[in-house]
Amino acid sequence: MKALIFAAGLGERMRPLTDTTPKPLLAVGGKRLVEWHLEKLAAMGIRDVVINVSWLADQFPATLGDGERWGLRIRYSHEGGTPLETGGGMWNALPLLDDGRGANDAFLLVNGDVWTDVDFARLPREPRGLAHLVMVDRPPQATHGDFALDDEGLVRADGEHRLTYSGIGVYRPQLFDGW
Repeated sequence: MKALIFAAGLGERMRPLTDTTPKPLLAVGGKRLVEWHLEKLAAMGIRDVVINVSWLADQFPATLGDGERWGLRIRYSHEGGTPLETGGGMWNALPLLDDGRGANDAFLLVNGDVWTDVDFARLPREPRGLAHLVMVDRPPQATHGDFALDDEGLVRADGEHRLTYSGIGVYRPQLFDGW
């Protein structure tokens, strides 16, 4: 399994801190947000990580390098000056997530600008469908939530108890077939 870390955002809600530093490179609890993820990914046996970048993109390889210090191989998917958002960021990174043999193995995705105590090792390596999303209760600022779960635990666009997507999931590349 490979991993994709989303790190392309503009960090607008964290200004002025993010005027000169991308949000995933801000230090929290003694290390950069993205470093917490890199450590967890390495601990669960993932070796190949793609980090998508846009805002202040040059700081990522300068700070994180090639991943050797975590026992990882980090490659960077540059989105250009304007971030491509969730679907575009994944689609843009797919060639780097491919193993070169044509296998379409699922990959773990995590937003690089969040701190989480989710145990990545407990996520399924192969989701039942096209994706396995980690959902959380709606935070106070999210008035509507993103999705609801049906009785079988499948994500639905509507429902009574709406949850918020945490920015963590396991995705199959086939999700993008036909894009």
